[in-house]
Amino acid sequence: MVGSDKSWKLADHPKLPKGKQVAVVVLDGWGEANPDQYNCIYIAETPTMDSLKNGKPERWTLVKAHGTAVGLPSDDDMGNSEVGHNALGAGRIFAQGAKLVDQALASGKLYEGEGFKYIKECFDQNTLHLIGLCSDGGVHSRLDQVQLLLKGASEHGAKRIRVHILTDGRDVLDGSSIGFVETLEKDLAELRAKGVDARIASGGGRMYVTMDRYENDWDVVKRGWDAQVLGEAPHKFQNAVEAVKKLRELPKMSDQYIPPFVIVDESGNPVGPILDGDAVVTFNFRADRMVMLAKALEYEDFDKFDRVRYPKIRYAGMLQYDGELKLPSHYLVSPPEIERTSGEYLVYNGIRTFACSETVKFGHVTFFWNGNRSGYFDATKEEYVEIPSDVGITFNVQPKMKAVEIAERARDAILSGKFDQVRVNLPNSDMVGHTGDIEATVVACKAADEAVKIILDAVEQVGGIYVVTADHGNAEDMVKRGKSGEPLLKNGQIQILTSHTLQPVPVAIGGPGLSSGVKFRTDLQTPGLANVAATVMNFHGFEAPSDYEPTLIEVVDN
Repeated sequence: MVGSDKSWKLADHPKLPKGKQVAVVVLDGWGEANPDQYNCIYIAETPTMDSLKNGKPERWTLVKAHGTAVGLPSDDDMGNSEVGHNALGAGRIFAQGAKLVDQALASGKLYEGEGFKYIKECFDQNTLHLIGLCSDGGVHSRLDQVQLLLKGASEHGAKRIRVHILTDGRDVLDGSSIGFVETLEKDLAELRAKGVDARIASGGGRMYVTMDRYENDWDVVKRGWDAQVLGEAPHKFQNAVEAVKKLRELPKMSDQYIPPFVIVDESGNPVGPILDGDAVVTFNFRADRMVMLAKALEYEDFDKFDRVRYPKIRYAGMLQYDGELKLPSHYLVSPPEIERTSGEYLVYNGIRTFACSETVKFGHVTFFWNGNRSGYFDATKEEYVEIPSDVGITFNVQPKMKAVEIAERARDAILSGKFDQVRVNLPNSDMVGHTGDIEATVVACKAADEAVKIILDAVEQVGGIYVVTADHGNAEDMVKRGKSGEPLLKNGQIQILTSHTLQPVPVAIGGPGLSSGVKFRTDLQTPGLANVAATVMNFHGFEAPSDYEPTLIEVVDN
C-alpha cells in the first residue's frame, strides 16, 4: 500500500462528480489508418466502434502511441504494448528500454555499472555469451546496440564471445534475417582479426525458440536452452548465414519460426555451449519475452522443463525484466523508475479497481499499467483476473481468442457494484494481426468490437462512464508500404506487415454518467497515451497530479 502520506491525496475536480463507475477498455493493436483492403478494422464488422467514431465528434479523438510520446528514442520507433501501457497507467512519459540502453552505451556508464562488473569476472578464463533477437526492429532489441556491446565487452577484456541469435521477421520484414546475420558475422570477423575468439554459436526463430512469454509454452524456451546451453539441436551447420538460408527453404518457413540450430566445428562439436564459469547476457531490452529464459538461467529451483545441465554462470539481463521478482538480479542498465502511477493514486483515494485480460496481455493491464510492478497496491481494494490464453496453436486459428470471456468478467464486475474502475485489455487485433493472416485479423477485430459492446451495455445499465482506447496500431494496416504509401510487392505478391505501426490510436469517451459539458480539448499540441491517465482520474472526480501530462478533456458550462 502506498501509505497514508498526505501527498497521495488527490484534489477534487471542480466540475466532475465522484462516484461514477468508469470502464477503461484497451483494444490492443487498434490504430487509425486510411480505409483500404489492408485495414482489417475497416473491413471488419465493427458497429460498436463505428458508432463511437461517427457519434459526437467532441467525444472521439486520436492520440499518438509511438516514438517520443511513449518514451522511445525517435518517432521512427513504433509503439508496443509495454511502453503503451506504461504511458496509459503512469500519466507521464519515461525514457524507455531502447533509450535507456542507448544512453548507457553512449556514455559508457554501462561498463561502469554493477551488472557489467559482475559478468566481467568471467572474462579472463571463460566465455561471454550474448542471447537475443537479431534485428533492428527496435521493439525487443536493436542490432546496433549488440554491435556496440560486442565492441565494448572486447575492449573491457572479453577474450571469447559466443552469440546465440534469434531471428525476427515479426517486428521487421520476413526474410530480412539473412542480412542481419551477415552484418553480425562481419563484426565478429573483425573481432577475430583483433585476437578475440568471437562467433555465432546457435540460433532459431523467435516464436519457436526462446522468446515465449507469460509462461504460455515452455517448450519454446526448452528448444532454446537445448541449443544454447547443451549445444544440441536438430540442425547443425558450420556457418550461421548458411543455416538461416537453408532453414528458410523448408516448406512454409518464415524467420519467426526457424527451427533451432547449432554451429559446429569441423569435427561436428558445438562451438559454444554455455558452461560452468561462463557469463551470459540476454541483450533484449524489452522484458516480456525474456522473463522465462531469465527464470531458467537464474533459478536453481526450477521445474518447468528438464534442463539436463544447470551451469554455474554469471547472468545479467540488458535490463531488469521484472522489478517485483527482481529478475534477473543482475542487469546492465537500470530500468525506468515509474512511481506514483494513476492506479496507485486512485487506490489510495478509495477507488476500488478490477483489471482483467487473458494470459498474453494480463501483464499489460496490471504489471505495465502499474509502472512495472507486480501485485496489488492494496489487496482489499483491487482484484486482478487472468483468463488462460489458448496454448499450442497460433492465434489466427482461434482469432476470437478470449474476448467474450474477458468482456463477460468485466460486465459482471461492473454490475456487481463492487468496483469503481473496471479495466480490461482485448488482445485480438494485436495478437492475430501479428500472424499476418488478414482474414483471421478481420474476425479478430469483429470479436473485439462485440466484446466492447458487452462492456458498454453494462456501463449503460449502471449509469457509468467509459473510456475506449488502444496501446498502439497493428490491425489497421497489414501491408508493407513504399514512400508514397503504395503497397509493396515482392515476386508479384503483396508484402504482408506483421509488426506494429506508427499510426495514432482512438480515444472514445461516453456513457450516461458523463456530464453533458465534457468534450475533448482542441488546444493540446500532440496529445499521446500519457494524457489518458489524467482524463480517467477526472472521470473519478479527481484532478491529476500537477506533473502528469494534461487531461484530454474540458468541461464547458451548458
